[in-house]
Amino acid sequence: MGVNIRGRSFLTLLDYTPEEINYLLDLSAEFKRLKRAGVDHSYLKGKQIVLLFEKTSTRTRCAFEVAGRDLGMGVTFLDSKSSQMGNKESLADTAKVLGRMFDGIEYRGYKQSVVEDLAKYSGVPVWNGLTDDFHPTQMLADILTAKEEFGDIRGRKLTFFGDARNNVANSLMVVCAKLGMHYCACGPKENMPKAELVEKCREIAKTTGATITLTDSVEEGAKDADILYTDIWVSMGEDKALWEPRIKALKPYQVNKEVMAMAKPTAIFEHCLPSFHDRNTTIGEEMYEKYGLEAMEVTDDVFLGTQAREFDEAENRMHTIKAVMYATLK
Repeated sequence: MGVNIRGRSFLTLLDYTPEEINYLLDLSAEFKRLKRAGVDHSYLKGKQIVLLFEKTSTRTRCAFEVAGRDLGMGVTFLDSKSSQMGNKESLADTAKVLGRMFDGIEYRGYKQSVVEDLAKYSGVPVWNGLTDDFHPTQMLADILTAKEEFGDIRGRKLTFFGDARNNVANSLMVVCAKLGMHYCACGPKENMPKAELVEKCREIAKTTGATITLTDSVEEGAKDADILYTDIWVSMGEDKALWEPRIKALKPYQVNKEVMAMAKPTAIFEHCLPSFHDRNTTIGEEMYEKYGLEAMEVTDDVFLGTQAREFDEAENRMHTIKAVMYATLK
């Protein structure tokens, strides 16, 4: 019997089976083929979706908007200044109203409870574009990119370097556990994921052949790695005062050519973007002036090197998001 996730929300990959995740990845690859071949796939004509953004984004907004329009849907964008959600109107009331006007809702913001409540009260599929806890659409793009590189990803080792308790690292651990990949969180001991989530992932891993490793050793993290992954050290919305302590704690976990050389020769580098790999941003220049850093979480030679795949991931956001919306709305 085929996989059917019609009508379901997409809040965290903990809610999805390995078979369902692989179905979405296969569907993503097919939509990518259709897009590149210029084949019309406006399969959801007449449907309407709304994008709720409490946190700004380049890739997430563009991916949802282009994917929605490619599928033939109407797309409405609301930022925090364009909606009364949680201000003059309760979250539950907003969800009920939106559910009567739209066929699907995307949310990108802070609390995981918000996206869960939108799903609870709206009566339509809700998609998590990022919360403080999870970033599931990014994971599909990351894994699609890895599959394009390696084919079968079971048994491959993915190591996340840096703040391993953030939403991206949490989600990487979940998706690796679900798909039989070996996940390694490499960073300071105080920046490791919550024990409860680690235990959940280790229980899942027992059924898929995956492993979960937590280490503060760069050598252990990089050894035999197929994918080296990192993220910015201070996330959007966090206090700027965090830069100094984060730099001090995470600088040893910067992905540079020496770290890449410790991994397999065939290893690739992934990053969810944006990245501070040079001084060509306001923050990048500010950090250089204050701390003398030419780059932060990844050096420019790695970011622009032959092993880097971050722009493939960025494109794949569109194809994977399209697959999620189609599969839940068809």
